Amino acid sequence: MRKTNSVRRTVLPVRYADPEKPDLSIRHETDTLVYALGGLGEIGKNMYCIEHDDEIIIIDCGVLFPEDELLGVDYVIPDYTYLVKNQAKIKALIITHGHEDHIGGIPFFLRSIHIKEIYAPRFAKALIEKKLEEHRMLRRVKIIEYNADSRVTTKYFNVGFINTVHSIPDSYGILINTPNGRIFETGDFKFDLTPVGVNSDYQRMAFMGQAGVTLLMSDSTNSCVPGSSISEKKVAIAIMEQMRKTPGRLLVSTFASNVLRLNQILEAAVACGRKVAVFGRSMENVCEIGKNMGVINIPEESFISGNELNTLPANKICIVCTGSQGEPMAALSRIANGTHKFIRIIPGDTVLFSSNPIPGNGTSVSAVVNQLTRVGANVIENSPLTSFHTTGHAPQEEQKLMLNLICPKYFMPNHGEYKMLVEHCFTARETGVPKENCLICSNGDIVVMRDEECFIADERIETDAIYVDGNDASGLSTSVIKDRKILAENGLVAVIVTIDSRYNKILCRPSIVSRGFVFIKDSQTLLKEAELVVFEALRKKMQQRTTFGELKNCIRSSLEPFLFKKTNRNPIVIPVILNQKAAIAEIAAKAKRSA
Repeated sequence: MRKTNSVRRTVLPVRYADPEKPDLSIRHETDTLVYALGGLGEIGKNMYCIEHDDEIIIIDCGVLFPEDELLGVDYVIPDYTYLVKNQAKIKALIITHGHEDHIGGIPFFLRSIHIKEIYAPRFAKALIEKKLEEHRMLRRVKIIEYNADSRVTTKYFNVGFINTVHSIPDSYGILINTPNGRIFETGDFKFDLTPVGVNSDYQRMAFMGQAGVTLLMSDSTNSCVPGSSISEKKVAIAIMEQMRKTPGRLLVSTFASNVLRLNQILEAAVACGRKVAVFGRSMENVCEIGKNMGVINIPEESFISGNELNTLPANKICIVCTGSQGEPMAALSRIANGTHKFIRIIPGDTVLFSSNPIPGNGTSVSAVVNQLTRVGANVIENSPLTSFHTTGHAPQEEQKLMLNLICPKYFMPNHGEYKMLVEHCFTARETGVPKENCLICSNGDIVVMRDEECFIADERIETDAIYVDGNDASGLSTSVIKDRKILAENGLVAVIVTIDSRYNKILCRPSIVSRGFVFIKDSQTLLKEAELVVFEALRKKMQQRTTFGELKNCIRSSLEPFLFKKTNRNPIVIPVILNQKAAIAEIAAKAKRSA
């Protein structure tokens, strides 16, 4: 029986495997290290590293898509600083599958770090090649395709691959044999007893469990969801039924990366005598790759272009498009707003969402649904009664199956927000993993493996989120975004000071201008006091020889604590120092003579 929530919440996870063991906090040269630069405490930017002596193996290199408050940010990627310093140790970058949160960071990674080879399954390889081609980086690295029979061997590591089921073809778990024990990283997975495509390799997983796995790192995305997921074949039946009974045009929106679902939608459309139009850049790319690889087997004559939509009866058309998550620039949002180049909603159109909103996207999806309804569409969303979508991540009962197959000695949940990691540990304990062997980590925490024992080290790797604005992955955008956040929350204060550098003298009291910090009319007393604070600090500073940089630091160091003490806010302070004309002319003349 599952424990009640009231009981479960009273139990806190333990970070260290066995605090009574001596010498556990001291690292040895023979230890194997496991750490994440992304993917813990968040859903996205997955990057997990296994290090032993002078070798590092990296699993996945993803991005995190920004939340609404990160205005102007295109992607969030891990901080690669540690790997840049240790790039001579990197022996392999191994990709579990082709979703953006596992491969989206590769172009940015390759700008910082030179590696010879990336190992990826067939479908992920095609997606990575397309991505690198767009970034003009295809020749920078060799991409080696692997399958379930492949092996990657280095001096210390022996890596194998296990078939899993996910919402994209060619999804694998990674088994890493190290000098200090075995690690199994599941990648994203679910268990589907009647899957579309290759099934999970239950036999090999059970054999691994019998042979012994020291550390299991497992997908925690649906750890708060009870029960089991429905089969992808049940979704195919529901979509086929809806396709048959829809009287007019049917617009279907789903995840572009779910190529197996896309193929089911296309097959249902063809079976019902409909022609198919595909819209959305990512959907078009995946459809093209799927056709080239034989995953999509729809006759070419079944596809039509946007210009041909008005030449066919409404009940002979199926439109497949991006935008299932309410993305403002996706095809479905533009269709809803009437700004799409080819499509306008006609009263009587049916729009089917073959997806669920990702946590955080509910508001955006609702806005698109409301707008579609407003312009006359009949909108159908997924529900337990309709089964138009199934998850690609294992809920609790399927997580228990993975734990029972692998029988790990230690368990480290990954790919999830903190609550998901904690909940996954409770599930692991229900299957027999001891409480003290459940390791809940944050990005940068180091799990040390030593002689098939695991513990979390006292030291950690410094890692942070890097905000990418455009294609800039240098980290400069990160400080820009942080400044934007400070400006939005605390505002700006400019301090204008006039000096005569010939005599090291302040010519008049500083002037302070505020924007977005305080309402000036109501804060005249505060600003006058602030001007006096700056004036006194500068007067003392200028009693000795100084520089413009030192004067600016003096302004900041005196004004920032004063403003925080008075208002409990930290605005950006911008010092502006004006030098008298005669002083500037004298400085220029001296520079000319010295030259």
